[in-house]
Amino acid sequence: MTLEELGAHLDSKLGAAVHVRTITRGELTLKIARTEIVRVLTVLRDDPACRFEVLIDICGVDFPEREHRFEVVYHLLSPRQNQRIRIKCETNDDTPVPSAVGVFPAANWFEREAYDMYGILFSDHPDLRRILTDYGFQGYPLRKDFPLTGYVEVRYDDAQKRVVYEPVKLTQEFRSFDFESPWEGTDYILPGDEKAAKAPGKPQ
Repeated sequence: MTLEELGAHLDSKLGAAVHVRTITRGELTLKIARTEIVRVLTVLRDDPACRFEVLIDICGVDFPEREHRFEVVYHLLSPRQNQRIRIKCETNDDTPVPSAVGVFPAANWFEREAYDMYGILFSDHPDLRRILTDYGFQGYPLRKDFPLTGYVEVRYDDAQKRVVYEPVKLTQEFRSFDFESPWEGTDYILPGDEKAAKAPGKPQ
């Protein structure tokens, strides 16, 4: 079955759940209604013409300028048909996406990562909590509006004998940069270099 034939087959099976269907770089992409994600994934897994039985990944994409700023992207593989498919749905900060854990148990950690990095919510998830960041972490690091320095820094305080959280301080000592080629070296002597023998041809 070609990708065009597969897309037409899915149109007939899924109906209005599919909003947009495209073929890009040899892969079929379906943009679907958020509320239909569980039904769509179930059809893709169980339909004899599809057999997308392996969930490769679930990830998020942030478009802050959109009303529904997040795209949740699902990548599926069909070993039997030797095909891949991409499913997309949209949501915002407050609207949860139905969890796919009931269809693909592997979705558990993928959805937790999307929640941890973007703040995307998944309804009916059995254990929706952070998975990569530390306890008490503030914000969602992969959002476009998350500051590059973060909000707090973590260090071990030897006096208090515990880990402490503090506001980020951007202290930078003044340095001298000559912007020359690294192959030519610098005009000034770095600490410790005064002990090294001068290379032939170099000024003393």
